Amino acid sequence: MKMFSVSHKTVFVVDHCPYMAESSRQQVECDVLTKSRAQGVIPLAPVSKSLWTCAVECSMEYCRILYDVYPVDKLVNYIVSDSEFHTLNTWKQDEQSTHELMSALAAVGPPNPREDPECCSILHGLVAAVESLCKITELQHERRTILMDTAERVANRGRIICLTNAKSDTHVRMLEDCIQETILEQNKLAAGSDRLMAIQQCDLVLIHIYPQGEDTLVSDRPKKEISPLLTSEVHSVRAGRHLATKLNILVQQHFDLASTTITNIPMKEEQHANTSANYDVELLHHRDAHLEFFKSGDLHMAGTSTRENGLKETVTLKWCTPRTNSVELHYCTGAYRISPTDVNSRPSSCLTNFLLNGRSVLLEQPRKSGSKVISHMLSSHGGEIFLHVLNSNRSTLEDPPSISEGCGGRVTDYRITDFGEFMRENRLTPVSESSHNPAGKLPAERAKAQLERHTRYWPMIISQTTIFNMQAVVPLANLIVKETLTEEDVLTCQKTVYNLVDMERKNDPLPISTVGSRGKGPKRDEQYRIMWNELETLVKTHAGATDRHQRVLDCIIACRSKPPEEEDRKKRGRKREEREDRTEKNGSKDTDDKSWQDSERLKGLLDKEDQEAEVIKDSPDSPEPLNKKPRLSTDEVQPPERAKGPVSLLSMWTNRITTANSRKHQEFVGRVSSVNNKFELYQHLKDENGMDVHENGKASR
Repeated sequence: MKMFSVSHKTVFVVDHCPYMAESSRQQVECDVLTKSRAQGVIPLAPVSKSLWTCAVECSMEYCRILYDVYPVDKLVNYIVSDSEFHTLNTWKQDEQSTHELMSALAAVGPPNPREDPECCSILHGLVAAVESLCKITELQHERRTILMDTAERVANRGRIICLTNAKSDTHVRMLEDCIQETILEQNKLAAGSDRLMAIQQCDLVLIHIYPQGEDTLVSDRPKKEISPLLTSEVHSVRAGRHLATKLNILVQQHFDLASTTITNIPMKEEQHANTSANYDVELLHHRDAHLEFFKSGDLHMAGTSTRENGLKETVTLKWCTPRTNSVELHYCTGAYRISPTDVNSRPSSCLTNFLLNGRSVLLEQPRKSGSKVISHMLSSHGGEIFLHVLNSNRSTLEDPPSISEGCGGRVTDYRITDFGEFMRENRLTPVSESSHNPAGKLPAERAKAQLERHTRYWPMIISQTTIFNMQAVVPLANLIVKETLTEEDVLTCQKTVYNLVDMERKNDPLPISTVGSRGKGPKRDEQYRIMWNELETLVKTHAGATDRHQRVLDCIIACRSKPPEEEDRKKRGRKREEREDRTEKNGSKDTDDKSWQDSERLKGLLDKEDQEAEVIKDSPDSPEPLNKKPRLSTDEVQPPERAKGPVSLLSMWTNRITTANSRKHQEFVGRVSSVNNKFELYQHLKDENGMDVHENGKASR
């Protein structure tokens, strides 16, 4: 049973031998009033804690977090070992508190450095720890009483955490062998007693503590199975803050905890009462509070960051200014007790006092863009603070959405008709025993296999698929999901592929969805590329079933590799589409542009013969562009601005209108019959008088 896992019983064995009185060499400054100290006052010298003090502080912090998150059912037995063992508490629930343990530790006192080291050993405490694990807790006794007929179902597992200063790796192995022998001996005693339970599993966590600045003589070792009853792991840690960090990581691993950091907490400064600053507070709680992040895959959006140790991560949530009272109800999916990581810090103290006064704090996910998502809430109940998980999705208490409405009212193009057909093809029916072949698969297994084949690739939304919107692909899509294919099925699939190739050659349109896109959507060759990629994806998911499935995939791959002439044809098709796009674009201009187009079209009709000799067509079947600008004749007089550089828009417009208007009336006969823009005047006088007329029109004598 889960409640009787290894974490149900934890035994702390702390070394109380003389060498634990050695200094940890991590200095603590006591003289913090350097600015206000009077002149002539000698500053206080820094002090350093002993190995024993570091071990006691860190183990008490481990117990504090455990009791905060699990006030019941997670028990700790604290043992101190020197020349003999000292048990500070029992498995009774009323003795499970840090106050009880601290009072007992005060009675024990620090280790005596003058005591004979030969008489002291950590083995006394380890043997007592194994004996303690065999004792029955109140919860185990209750379960054994309820399950009287099946009392053996109540498991007995536990963990031993040993804080000591080992001499070497050989010394560590000797301690492991001693624990293994003690477990076997105690199990024999428990087999003949009703007050004891045999140990089914024991985890040994041995933490070697050594002072700052010294080299460790013990190597780290990950969890290793010593025997079916015993596993062991070794951690070599420097005393001080390194030991505190290690115990903080271990308590999270042992009791399935997770870390959440509350950021941007506004707090008034002590020195300046009118100003405030933002602080961060880290909280520990059960990891199920982050379960929604893991399910939705939004853990990175919640601000996950790795701390210095690199072993544990913390999820960052942003303080949301409280605007509601705790009277208001929120739809919560879970509530989990919390424990501050640094309980004595001022930000942690202010936050806990704020919550214990009946206030609630909403927490939001930090996002760079988009709307604010409030995912958690901090609130207190009965003097205990809980982290509430708020449902940020559609509530299960509401009416379920219509399938046409979509999830959250956003998706509206589900393949409802196709899904109905899918359900009809995969209906379950009773099977008689006579029709079942005992040598083959069970009917339920065959049904699961068929459902798995049909759902390997099945887009749910119309806009996410092309081939399932094409009637031409239906034969292949229905056959490729079969467990085996016949030769006739392979020919049908190949015929479908060839039909698609013919459609691409004819440049037939495809049912590509343009939802959410501007314009006409992708080009024709891009549409076919999308279609071929999706078809290949569908067939690839089934290609490994049989050789005939693979033949269908080979056919698709062979048809996708096109000869060079096909590429030339596709280029011509692209040019034709571009001209059609330009025609549509020009056709949507306002009425002011139409006069310009009419004048250009009229000019193009007059100069058609000259244009045909100069315009280069893209392909034989390409139509002439409707708005092709005609090339001006070299005989026309160029505007004087042409030689002066860039002309203004007014000049261009005036010249075009003038030229267009000149085409609308009958041209002057003299300009039509001129030679080099010159025309001889009064030609009739020459015919009547027989006089020689010069080009300038004057008669010569």
